[in-house]
Amino acid sequence: MNTIRRLIYGEVITAVAFVTLGFLSLFFFFDFVEEVQSLGRYAATGYKLIHALTFVVLMIPSHTYELLPIAVLIGTIFVMARFAQSSEYTILRTSGLGPWRALRTLLILGLGFVVLTFAVGDYLSPTADRAGQLLKARYQGNITVGQTGAWLKEKQPYSQYAVNISALDSDGSMRGIRLFEFDSKGFLMSMLQAEAANFVDDDAWTLKQVVRTEFPARDAADASIDRTRIDNFRWTNQISAEMVSAALLKPERMSTIDLFLYVRHLNANGQSAQRYEIEFWKKVFYPLSCLVMVVLALPFAYLHFRSGGITAYVFGGVMAGISFFLLNNVFGYIGNLQNWQPWLTAALPGLIYSAISLTAFGWLVLRR
Repeated sequence: MNTIRRLIYGEVITAVAFVTLGFLSLFFFFDFVEEVQSLGRYAATGYKLIHALTFVVLMIPSHTYELLPIAVLIGTIFVMARFAQSSEYTILRTSGLGPWRALRTLLILGLGFVVLTFAVGDYLSPTADRAGQLLKARYQGNITVGQTGAWLKEKQPYSQYAVNISALDSDGSMRGIRLFEFDSKGFLMSMLQAEAANFVDDDAWTLKQVVRTEFPARDAADASIDRTRIDNFRWTNQISAEMVSAALLKPERMSTIDLFLYVRHLNANGQSAQRYEIEFWKKVFYPLSCLVMVVLALPFAYLHFRSGGITAYVFGGVMAGISFFLLNNVFGYIGNLQNWQPWLTAALPGLIYSAISLTAFGWLVLRR
């Protein structure tokens, strides 16, 4: 059995690597063409070909994470179909490779792809994507989410804050900060406007060029408004750099733990976390789809092919992989609009394809 495992694992890993490389080359070409169009537009700011190439390279981990389950499906289908066409799988079956043993062998291999997908999506992709976005911000302007910027809330023992951030600079600092402080009854106490802010290690921000406006209490005899200017102001809070990035960047580029902490922060401050909860559960379930893909590919080893028939089945595998990718994204949008349970929204595409793969396995492999 060790020889059979080495044969199957070697062939599948080689095929998956080849498919992944092909898809990444295609995405690299499209991304590079799109970035080349920006060279003339931002030539005055120093945006050069090497910067465009660096940005496209930094996008590769994100594409790898998105494509790995699809590549696993296509690569495994190709290997299983080729084994069936050349009668190699018939020889493996006579050597003791029964359906359940074959399923177990592929599931072990699928677990390896699950770990790889999780590692790329949770560690490599967020770091590379953030570096790429900051690189573009250095030459193409600060990162922002429109004219109003990003809004966050922060609850503290005796007050609560509404925080508005206009943009994220290329060095990770924040620009155009506004802090609105409210008392426990919801009345406005003060407002701070700062040109810039930096994160410090002990759960605080350093605000620069601050204008602080203090409003009188409702029952105060003196109704005057005090306004002061401060060069540097330290504001203690629990809003981390990852939370600000989540508000200004794409949440799907965050790691699982950062998404979890951000969802907790939103819930604790009474903000809607539906979108981010869906993205969190998608981060949990998406790597597990590699297991579904290898199960879906196993029945192809039990088909009988005529000459040249393998091409149609591999094309079917490509279509199945693309449909899974589309279904995964569509369910995310529908779940957010219809307020479905976040974990169910993220798990539904995998459950649907699991049902299809187990049905195909039961009908084609066990019954026939």
